[in-house]
Amino acid sequence: QVQLVESGGGMVQAGRSLNLSCAASGTILRVNTMGWYRQAPGHQRESVAQITRGAVAVYQDSVKGRFTISRDNVLNVVYLQMNSLKPEDTAVYYCSADVLETDRDTFRHIWGQGTQVTVSS
Repeated sequence: QVQLVESGGGMVQAGRSLNLSCAASGTILRVNTMGWYRQAPGHQRESVAQITRGAVAVYQDSVKGRFTISRDNVLNVVYLQMNSLKPEDTAVYYCSADVLETDRDTFRHIWGQGTQVTVSS
């Protein structure tokens, strides 16, 4: 069973930083694109940042210059360093990954359980 486990959420004041991490575990052959999404109450889930296996990163415009996504291909971990946080960053943050498992021949897109980030003004 392959799963993604997130950590690092919490409550901070505006202007402060948080670092999220997400580890993929299980019978994994390869992990391609990994990323972070978020969903605020009453809003649809949206992409925050994505990173390819070759470390090419893409960001949502609202987080460019404030958030940095990175990954460790050996440990199958993806990170999201969030600086200069704003109240509008408040949401549940979900990790995602395209995973090739040992008993499959195609990649599967999987999700973490989500971690709450709350930014107070």
